[in-house]
Amino acid sequence: MQSNPSPTDRSRPVPPQLLPRTAEVDGDGTLLIGGCNVLDLAEEFGTPLFVYDEAHLRERCREAMAAFDGRVAYASKAFLCRAMARLVHEEGMTIDVATGGEYHVARAAGVPAASLVMHGNNKSEAELNLAMRDGVGRIVVDSFDELDRIEALVAGGAPSPAVLIRTNPGIEVHTLDEVATGVPDSKFGFPLAAGDAAGALARAAASPAMELMGIHVHIGSQVFSAENFADALAMLGPIVGEWDLPEFVVGGGLGVPYVAGEEAPTITQWANGIHRACDEAGIRATVSAEPGRSIAAAAAITLYRVGTIKEIAGVRTYVAVDGGMSDNPRPVLYGSGYETFLPRAVAAERPRTVTLVGKHCESGDKLVVDGAVPADLAVGDVIATPVTGAYGHSMGSNYNKVLRPPVVFVADGQARLVVRRETMDDLLATDVG
Repeated sequence: MQSNPSPTDRSRPVPPQLLPRTAEVDGDGTLLIGGCNVLDLAEEFGTPLFVYDEAHLRERCREAMAAFDGRVAYASKAFLCRAMARLVHEEGMTIDVATGGEYHVARAAGVPAASLVMHGNNKSEAELNLAMRDGVGRIVVDSFDELDRIEALVAGGAPSPAVLIRTNPGIEVHTLDEVATGVPDSKFGFPLAAGDAAGALARAAASPAMELMGIHVHIGSQVFSAENFADALAMLGPIVGEWDLPEFVVGGGLGVPYVAGEEAPTITQWANGIHRACDEAGIRATVSAEPGRSIAAAAAITLYRVGTIKEIAGVRTYVAVDGGMSDNPRPVLYGSGYETFLPRAVAAERPRTVTLVGKHCESGDKLVVDGAVPADLAVGDVIATPVTGAYGHSMGSNYNKVLRPPVVFVADGQARLVVRRETMDDLLATDVG
């Protein structure tokens, strides 16, 4: 569940549960992740910098695999690079890709097409053709137009794919409108109440161009209550039972805590609730899931360097850093909250209230409003925001031609660069003049 932290809570040290799994404090109070001193990482790789705890990622993958009996697809939109694709593949997970670009990165990482699940509400003919000819594991069908495209491609010689039909149960969930996907007014899936879902299932079952394997549902993202999932499953129970297909995918959407005072179910607790709800709904199909945020979010922190501190008497203190909305657009898009802390003093009290802002030409370029920091914060300090492993790197941009940050994986005292920092020349790579 979510709860708003009190001012007293915010002045305390950053909650350890918001830090990556291997986070620890060395003798002088500095943060270590994966056995690496994060201040040393900032010096070696520069800032801004995404630092991922590889042990944390693997632990979450293994928890998900155990909770769903080895039937889990990682939702790569949360965070994807070749190293991440290889990691989740090594842990036995399949990978959910929603575009040709995500498909290309996963394949470039050596992931077999059979281990990929092709999503997307507007898959192009080219994307479908490539995936089908490669032997993609599953295609999650989202529209009648897509059924037309698949049938035309098979008629043209492409292999018949195995498909799932994405249904929209039409329920309200306690999350942001921008990430609610199972409400009646949504661009995703076949509406259940309107009869479209039943129509799509009937058509796919009758089509010689595809093999209907099951039903898919996704109700939204950053959902904290397992009851929301239970409500959707109860609505879908009759149609899943009627079709008696071998597979049923509950999607992802499990929320994670971002700030002090927030709580969320673990992957295991969430899975237990899903299995109970499926049993109560009479769903006998093999149940699988597609977690993304709950795998990657808390595995990473972002490091910035403080460039200016602007105190406006009686109004606010602005702390400007060398990144901003280009490496974490969630605050400006969704009003998302984050914590702030100094890696050089992880256990320090944070009595000073500041607003952490970026370097972009936007008044809305605010990473953390009313963040808490130690009293001795100074220009040149490395400052960090935790729980940035999902939807920071993946939603980043080059706004104001700011260079995208690098990504470092840390484990067993070693740091490896998995995504290099962009260069000025990279900004011209596609600019043909």
